[in-house]
Amino acid sequence: MKPLRLPPNQLHRFYRGGERIAELRSVPHEDDHAPEDWVGSVTTTFGSDEEGLSRLEDGRVLAQVVAAEAANFLGPVLAESRGADPALLVKLLDAGERLPVHFHPGRAFARERLGSPYGKSEAWVVIAAEGDEPAVYLGLRDPVDAETLARWVERQATSDLLEALNRVPVTVGDTFFVPAGLLHAIGEGLLIVELQEPSDLSVLLEWEGFELDGPAEGHLGLGFDSALSAADIDRLSPDRLDALRGGSEAEGAGVERLFPREADSFFRAQRLCPAPSATLGAEFSIVVVLDGEGRLSTREGDMTLDRGDTILVPWAAGAVSIEGELEALRCLPPEAGVR
Repeated sequence: MKPLRLPPNQLHRFYRGGERIAELRSVPHEDDHAPEDWVGSVTTTFGSDEEGLSRLEDGRVLAQVVAAEAANFLGPVLAESRGADPALLVKLLDAGERLPVHFHPGRAFARERLGSPYGKSEAWVVIAAEGDEPAVYLGLRDPVDAETLARWVERQATSDLLEALNRVPVTVGDTFFVPAGLLHAIGEGLLIVELQEPSDLSVLLEWEGFELDGPAEGHLGLGFDSALSAADIDRLSPDRLDALRGGSEAEGAGVERLFPREADSFFRAQRLCPAPSATLGAEFSIVVVLDGEGRLSTREGDMTLDRGDTILVPWAAGAVSIEGELEALRCLPPEAGVR
């Protein structure tokens, strides 16, 4: 089974962005509210049966192709535990404006209240940071009580929400693990590769100025009284914030592991900088080429790699060799058998 080159899959969303994705992908920029490219997605947007699903270059829906050959795509161990579900969603996300403060529910809440096996823990790799002071907002500087948070949301007290969060300046190459429940926002001017649990579950704490009806759409259909109970309203200490930013380590020539170990039960990632080549074991993965050019080789043959390419590598492709003057990310599901 050969690796598959994935076409762009940009979605229209409620916030501005998409130009940096179009530039990276070398495609026309036609929608200033297309800030997310769902890469190799078998996941749909909240409330939809189709939106979000990736198609292959020949027009086939990827989810249907994977379902027909789950063991070959995912490997026998992962397929036995997950079926045709790779348990991973990869996105390119271009913040053309600051995203609203929001959070995502965890797995237990999602199972109990939403009938979903997944919450939405996520992680970010910053691949472009433009503007005077690019930053993200992550976790509370001090604890707040539930009544105060509910009052901020009801009054749309944006300044209070932002003031309560840790503002973290960022630069290209920074990484963050964002556990479910943690209040956060992504600042304007950032292009990130996001790995996440395969769901579209977000609770919005602000919405004024965005293209959506927050009171109707911001609480996953649960009402804010219920939805806000999934928020982490404790203080995020400086040590804990540092831990969420850490986790990089060498895993061989040209291969750097990203994210702290606690992310392994959700997803894994490696930064690839072949020197001059890197060999990777057989595993389902999504490869995103950030810069340069090179070649990906398997026992089935070679394919060229260029900046902006996104490649799905099935387990059945076997071991992979990547070489060339390039930088790429290899995005991986949780370790086989981990739930």
